[in-house]
Amino acid sequence: MRTRQYTVTPQDVQAHAAHLCQKHLGLRDHGPKCTASLLLTVLFYTAARLTSLAAACKTLLGAPSYQASHDALLATLPDIHELQRRLNRALQGDLPHALRRRRQPLAIDLHLVPYHGQHLHCEDEVYRSKAKSGTSHFHAYATAYVIRQGRRYTVALAYVRKGQPLQEVIQELLRQAARAEVRPRYLLLDRGFCSVAVIRYLQRARYPFLMPLPLRGRQPEHPKGVSGSRVFGCWKRSGWSRYTLTNAQKERATVRVCVKCRNRRGERGRHGREALVYAYGGGLRPSSYQWVQETYRSRFAIETTYRQLQQARIRTCTPDPLLRLLYVGLALLLRNVWVWLHWEVLSHRRRGGRLLDLAQLTFRGMLLWLQHLAEATLGVCDQVHCERPVLT
Repeated sequence: MRTRQYTVTPQDVQAHAAHLCQKHLGLRDHGPKCTASLLLTVLFYTAARLTSLAAACKTLLGAPSYQASHDALLATLPDIHELQRRLNRALQGDLPHALRRRRQPLAIDLHLVPYHGQHLHCEDEVYRSKAKSGTSHFHAYATAYVIRQGRRYTVALAYVRKGQPLQEVIQELLRQAARAEVRPRYLLLDRGFCSVAVIRYLQRARYPFLMPLPLRGRQPEHPKGVSGSRVFGCWKRSGWSRYTLTNAQKERATVRVCVKCRNRRGERGRHGREALVYAYGGGLRPSSYQWVQETYRSRFAIETTYRQLQQARIRTCTPDPLLRLLYVGLALLLRNVWVWLHWEVLSHRRRGGRLLDLAQLTFRGMLLWLQHLAEATLGVCDQVHCERPVLT
């Protein structure tokens, strides 16, 4: 029997994304000329164009003014804690039931958005970290991410304040994931989470974890020899060990260590031996060195998520953390819609499971659909008034 053929249109994509936003964010009409549906169309257009809300309102003929759109957002959005809860509900709206049936590996990381300005309400709104993009000030967001059969979903989002303990950030993300019935099989963390407080929390809560162990201590060329965790970086053969971390308060935490040695073989212009050092615990029992390396490599997919987030994050210079959180959450929501679309609509049936073909519709391609639909619906201002004629 011949397979029935269907067509996916930009109207279908926008309708689904707008339904998720309306269902979970609860945006309301702000006057007859600034309805919730019109505001979402403008926001999707702004995300697709990688521009600011002011520029989008100026470009679209049928859009409300920037001041009207800005006032509508501030009037209809809740406080930042409630907005974070609603954004998490929207991110979890399209999660497949298979993620809830069994425990899944969860990757957790921090995403820092460079910020060149002052705080709006209090100093802890601006996160401080290592200098990047010409600044050491950022707005920080933590995300929890799950991968299953080639599908990468963001299941939790948290706004991180300056000085907030990282164990509290992890606890908040796991709490949000648990509300969606996503239970962690083990946690894959960045090296920035390798601290005594985080490790002790994970061990008390009995969460299996795996993360790189930062190499600290004396260098091998030091007269007294190598020391600290840098000893593991000098190993020539793969092996297992233990290591105890100590913080400034003299608190200690002991982790198991896996050292995976390999030859670079000219990768990225490097040659020679390399030792990959990982810390794990919380009941995790790796079967081999190779399993540890390949399992942690799967965490790198979260970097792809952040790259795609930058392809849909609305640009802004506002100091308001509420709007900044909305723009980051909207970008992650559009990406989850793209993942859902490929699995539920665009995947090919076959024996052994569905086949994904991401080349059918790229993430930027879906964003261009939303952009062109907004331009066709609202019209585009494609001329500029001037005082002099055009020279020919």
